Amino acid sequence: MAVVCVDAGTTVIKAVAYDHTGAESALARRATAVSRPAPGHAEQDMGAVWDAVAATVREVAAAVAEPVELVAVTAQGDGCWLVDAGGEPTGPAVLWNDARAAATVDAWTRDGLAAAAFKINGSSAASGLLHAVLSWLRAHDPARLDRSAALLTCGGWIWSRLTGELAAEESDASAPFMDLRTRAYAPELLSLFGMEWAGRLLPPVRSCPVAGLTRRAADALGLRAGVPVVMAPYDIVTTALGAGAVAPGQACAILGTTLCTEVVAESPALDGEPTGITIALPGGYLRAFPTFAGTEVVQWTCRLLGLGGPEELGELAGRSEPGAGGLAFLPYLSPAGERAPFSDPLARGALLGLSFEHGPEQIARAALEGLTLVIRDCLAATGTDPGELRVCGGGSASATWLGLIADVTGLPVRRPADAEVGARGAYVAALAATGAAPSLAAAAAEHVRLRDAVEPHPARRARYDRLFEDFLTLRAGHAGAWPLLAEMRGRA
Repeated sequence: MAVVCVDAGTTVIKAVAYDHTGAESALARRATAVSRPAPGHAEQDMGAVWDAVAATVREVAAAVAEPVELVAVTAQGDGCWLVDAGGEPTGPAVLWNDARAAATVDAWTRDGLAAAAFKINGSSAASGLLHAVLSWLRAHDPARLDRSAALLTCGGWIWSRLTGELAAEESDASAPFMDLRTRAYAPELLSLFGMEWAGRLLPPVRSCPVAGLTRRAADALGLRAGVPVVMAPYDIVTTALGAGAVAPGQACAILGTTLCTEVVAESPALDGEPTGITIALPGGYLRAFPTFAGTEVVQWTCRLLGLGGPEELGELAGRSEPGAGGLAFLPYLSPAGERAPFSDPLARGALLGLSFEHGPEQIARAALEGLTLVIRDCLAATGTDPGELRVCGGGSASATWLGLIADVTGLPVRRPADAEVGARGAYVAALAATGAAPSLAAAAAEHVRLRDAVEPHPARRARYDRLFEDFLTLRAGHAGAWPLLAEMRGRA
């Protein structure tokens, strides 16, 4: 039999078909657009996302010789995908990287509400989380909330189109309204944020739910009605699974639109620093630090320097010595500020120490070093000491960046053999959810393969130990200017 796994990212929808041995047999991709109708807004047409999913599944299903007997879905997390009583969208999806509620989150942080919530949900507040988006909608578009019956995430939206059922996968439901100890919605969290009114919108929480493909969806996808469909955990979780990070202490870093550094844990850490997010997994938890900085910073740097793409950036950065000639880059370029490993919607980037002595190669080096130091910062925030770091995402194709990550973190760096790691993780989750494998660990052990490790260079590692401390000091000093910069933006 064939298994089709959908990975619905923010800008690309992918469908991967696996044969009866678990080998990849077909792949299809469709681009999806992110609209920004106002400063700080990030939205998607929900119907267009579904159309892209249907097109990719049709393409791979037509390309495989074996009948498709199982479908799994993973997707971008967080955000706000509202539907009416008939399951139809009541407007565009508000995405995880939307910044319109930044002022609300800033107020929650400064008033201590976010820290109080962390002791229950293990997650810091961010403008793309549903409590922030819902609060903004209630103030600015209450009519949309009135005509909405359920709040979904991207994965829940796609699963509803496939099965006709509404649910929140446990990973999606983890933030912001779940009590991680009970793995259920916490009324005290709704009350804490003054959002009791939002309870009616929350769908049932289920762990990797399975339901049959409806006739209508089957016709759209070119599949048989009744085929089991698994809603796998959302993408940062399935990416960890697809990299083989399934046991406590194993670490993974996603080099994608978000830099997301994550470690598997046995229990939630609710008494530590209120930063990052904690996600419920079958049998455990994932401590994750999904930043607003990521490969968009790489693309911005390429545009700034007139480069053709990330490969040219890596080559240019390689011409500079470690430390970029004393140039330091704070990569907080998102209009939403930063959410991990610290939360500050006012955070902004900076290129510090610039002089006539610096050229494009130092700027390129500083940009990559800044992003990599963020990875180390997130690893430090996990409070663990992993033996290696597994990396994936588009940025993992850069040999320069992989070497830099090894040197900065001091860890061997390993890449999965699969190019589509999120889809592989959805495959692993689907096998466990349907009983085709006894556990996530067993499925990963059989189906995840890793490439050879990139080892850290001892001399460069020692130098980056010092540069990491310098990075933290410079950020702390620059952070004092963030409120003033926000005031200046407000006057612009």
